[in-house]
Amino acid sequence: MSAVDVGTVSTETDEDRSDLAGVRVGRGPGEHDLPLDVRRRVDGPAQPAVVVEAVLDALPSPTLLIDAGGTVLLANTAWERAADVLGDDRVRFGVDGDYFAMARRLNGDDNTSTLVDQLRELSRGERSSVQADYALELPTGIRWIHLQASRVDQAGQVVVTHTDVTSRVAAERASDWRARHDTLTELPNRAHLHELIDTELQRQDRGPVSVLFLDIDGFKDVNDSLGHDVGDDLLRQVAARLTGSTRAGDTVGRLGGDEFVVLCRDCDTTGAEALADRCRAGIDRPFELGGRLVRLGASIGIATAAASGPTRVRSTDLVRDADLAMYAAKAAGRNRVRLFTADLRAAAQHRATVASELRDAVEDGQLVLHYQPVVHLPTGRCTGVEALVRWQHPRRGLLAPADFLPIAVQHDLMGVIARWVLHTATRQTAAWAAAGLNLVTAVNISANHVAAGTLVADVQEALTDSGLPPEQLVVEMAERSVAEDVERAAAQFAELRRSGVEVSIDDFGGGFSSLGQLVAMPTGLLKIDRSLVAYPEGRRSQAAAAIAAVVALAGACGVRTHAGGVETAEQLELATELGCTFAQGFHLARPMPAEDLTGWLAGYAGQPATALF
Repeated sequence: MSAVDVGTVSTETDEDRSDLAGVRVGRGPGEHDLPLDVRRRVDGPAQPAVVVEAVLDALPSPTLLIDAGGTVLLANTAWERAADVLGDDRVRFGVDGDYFAMARRLNGDDNTSTLVDQLRELSRGERSSVQADYALELPTGIRWIHLQASRVDQAGQVVVTHTDVTSRVAAERASDWRARHDTLTELPNRAHLHELIDTELQRQDRGPVSVLFLDIDGFKDVNDSLGHDVGDDLLRQVAARLTGSTRAGDTVGRLGGDEFVVLCRDCDTTGAEALADRCRAGIDRPFELGGRLVRLGASIGIATAAASGPTRVRSTDLVRDADLAMYAAKAAGRNRVRLFTADLRAAAQHRATVASELRDAVEDGQLVLHYQPVVHLPTGRCTGVEALVRWQHPRRGLLAPADFLPIAVQHDLMGVIARWVLHTATRQTAAWAAAGLNLVTAVNISANHVAAGTLVADVQEALTDSGLPPEQLVVEMAERSVAEDVERAAAQFAELRRSGVEVSIDDFGGGFSSLGQLVAMPTGLLKIDRSLVAYPEGRRSQAAAAIAAVVALAGACGVRTHAGGVETAEQLELATELGCTFAQGFHLARPMPAEDLTGWLAGYAGQPATALF
């Protein structure tokens, strides 16, 4: 019998308290203390000893009466029944059995010694009661017992009640396990992981502590295409592979989604890199999912706390740094391993600052639009423009899209920026039309806007607000963004085209092109990727063949083509010869403020544009 957390685990119930109260019937007002020899039975009218025996027998829990030395004076019927059920001779007493000796036979650890000492103190009147929970190892398994003891008389006799609380302890342990573990993979969850990492960081004379942050490349595609049940199966398989790839002293946990963390104890950066390579190799093996083999990858970031004693580094710091390194691995091409550096943290802080400022920039009117002319190649006239957002930063000056739009994507700001661009561009186009300049304006949208499902409503609101005819607006989306959710994009694009708004696929031919996607996507314009138009030196014939193929494919589908990124006269000549409908690029004109466009048009064409996209 091993006492566990003596005096700290309170499992006393009303029933338990009534058990003890029943033993005190001889301690009421005017009663004398019970005699020492309570085992003695007498005939005739009930004597105090007989009363005590009857009271103990009435208790449902196994109960003993012991003297100051631990000798068992009386065992109630419930104890005898329990001993028979348990089938363990260690809990049976002969005449004058020793309770303290029995406790040590069952388990002679320090907790048991503490319990015996407390029972002796209780017998001497130095304590009012004793309570303890302990585990009893029996042939049939472990049973959890709640012990309660109270002093009965001045001679130091003690009544000890034992209540089986195994079911309750099991339920409490199960609840505690669920609070600390991910139910899908049975790995430690986010909260428990942080507890484990903090405990390791505060350990005396510890070695280096490394954290691996893993994100499964391609998980979303599996979840979307094969369903969430298959996605759950994948996560369980990933958990098993990671656990099999790590050392015995490491801990694998799941933060949520497809993000996992490995706590590597006594592991420096070199060891962590080797461990990360093993984990990545484990993920590289094909997964059997939904009756098919699927290959995935893992982007892994590593952060390490140097060997020392307790440190001010927190688990949140280490996990955050490993997360930053993981994103660097993704940015480098995915399925890679990257170490955390101070530069990554500085870059993250910069992004957070920019994101905060960008939120205010939209409301404070710091965003501006520049317009890049689009030329209709058959006539040589400027028939439209592309609206490109810029940020007139109060301290850093005019910022190009590359300086802030990636941060806007990370911080879910693309929707508000896109709506601002739509309203500003349509109002400006309507103002030009009122002045006699009829242009078609193209506006870029992001995959986030399509995913939000508000694109059609946002476009219609901007057109209504500005009074611009829908035929003078083109909604343009990058091909790789369309590929993220082809069906959702196609549905919204079809609705836009029915309303009169044209739809353009940007960066076509940049590496993600699909004939099936082209056929399925309701679009009237393909914007050929600049990597084909601005071909490298000596690759003119190859670029010409690729452009000609896109033009022929588009023509067969009834779609016009737009050569983007034209930077030289030779590139413009090639796009014209191969039958592109439109062209745009620095060779023709750079993006410019709206107020500069009229002057540029006067110098370029000598007259307002008359053709539309």
